[in-house]
Amino acid sequence: MDEKVLKTSWKQRIIILAVAILLLGGTILTYAFIVLNGEAETARQEENNELISELSKKYEEKQEEVNNAAKPMSDKYFPELKKYKSEVKSYNAASANSAGLEVKDLKKGDGKELKENDNNYYAYYIGWCPDGSIFDSSFDSKDNPTKLKAPLDASAGLIEGWNQGVVGMKLGGIREITMNGDLAYGEKEMCGTTNSPLKFIVLAVEPSEDMKKLNEELNEIYIQLKSASYGSIM
Repeated sequence: MDEKVLKTSWKQRIIILAVAILLLGGTILTYAFIVLNGEAETARQEENNELISELSKKYEEKQEEVNNAAKPMSDKYFPELKKYKSEVKSYNAASANSAGLEVKDLKKGDGKELKENDNNYYAYYIGWCPDGSIFDSSFDSKDNPTKLKAPLDASAGLIEGWNQGVVGMKLGGIREITMNGDLAYGEKEMCGTTNSPLKFIVLAVEPSEDMKKLNEELNEIYIQLKSASYGSIM
């Protein structure tokens, strides 16, 4: 074979060198982009973490404000709701599911009457399972309560059985509501199973303007915190 054929010309060498330089430059640029982008992402994540920490602190502080504002209401309504804790008893799940929705007024109120889709009220409550176990309540403790937590803001959204169960109830009154699983949490597990019926004792009260304002502020911070937390895992 002719040796001249095997040798590369100076033009070929220049082209090869240019290609090598381009490849090297591309690699360096790609590496620089990855590094810089990673640093920017790290900076964004650190900034977001700081925001989450700041919002978490604001949420805790606002929650404390809500709790302090709710103390006079707790002092007023705690003795009354506690009297009905003895009403928490086991019941037949199959019968409750067959019955659909049942209500029983334990005390008549003298305030405004709740209409369909009316969520402008606060509530204290006890919720329990067919076996008689309390799954949630406004009490600060299941076994030995000493006060009530901040009242539930009905405008935050409630299960359908509750919404239907309070219709016709007057504020200041206390009502027992029994609902089947379809009106409760349906296929979502509750009380150790799906489609479980639930019972509630509900004390509906008039919301104060101060409490409404504080709850609105608390909810606004919660939305911001949720948004920041969601962004941190994107």
